[in-house]
Amino acid sequence: MLGLQNLAKSFGQIKAVEGLSLELHRGEIFGLLGPNGAGKTTTVNLAVGLLRPDSGRATIAGEAPTASQTRKRIGVAPQALALYDDLTGEENIAFFGRLQGLSGAELREKAKWALEFVQLTDRRQNRVSAFSGGMKRRLNLAVAVVHDPELLLLDEPTAGVDPQSRHAIFNNILELRKMGRTILYTTHYMEEAQRLCDRVGIMDQGRLLALDTVDGLIAAHGGPDAVVAEWDWGEERIETPDPVEELAKLRGRGHLLRFRVERANLENVFLNLTGKHLRD
Repeated sequence: MLGLQNLAKSFGQIKAVEGLSLELHRGEIFGLLGPNGAGKTTTVNLAVGLLRPDSGRATIAGEAPTASQTRKRIGVAPQALALYDDLTGEENIAFFGRLQGLSGAELREKAKWALEFVQLTDRRQNRVSAFSGGMKRRLNLAVAVVHDPELLLLDEPTAGVDPQSRHAIFNNILELRKMGRTILYTTHYMEEAQRLCDRVGIMDQGRLLALDTVDGLIAAHGGPDAVVAEWDWGEERIETPDPVEELAKLRGRGHLLRFRVERANLENVFLNLTGKHLRD
């Protein structure tokens, strides 16, 4: 549904995206995971034709993203909210729906559905300036889906939202997958990618470092599991490929107060690939 072939984009001396190639399959949620400044937003902008690559190309269902018929197949929820504060929620959705060629009864029907989908029907007549951060994020998603696009590009769609809105957005995204939509989901939150995504690509400094299912990434890059044992004298952490066998050994060493098993996860993968130094 979306193909990126050897994309490159620089801003002066900064290589924002360098040699990026990947393909999104129809009906999947593909997570693009990376620290701040990794090139995720630049990748989204290249994918939809908002930026022109220095080299390489992006295609949507085999066509250029800038073609007028192709644009109707795309829905984008940018990290920087694309909303008009002085308009109501309903007016925002109607405005963007008209940009996608909707009008009349079809526009009214799809705007109504989009508001219901993100649970904002009761606030449809309120100006967006009065919305909370979570409500704005949900409306941002409604604007992206109102014209029923096949491909959705969601750039950090839960940034700065409350837990309830985050949960609602998760449910929206999973429902969109059930509807057969293809979703590119950028984030730097490990738990989101692990919960939602069929496959995950990890990028840093403009390059794709690894791409696989979550389980595949953990197996390849997560490192060993660990058993943390608590004794009378303190705590001991033991990395091991077989936690059950290690626990049997520990029981023979004396009185074990308690223990826990720490499984490798996507956060381990992320830190092992991108490093642990701060990104300010």
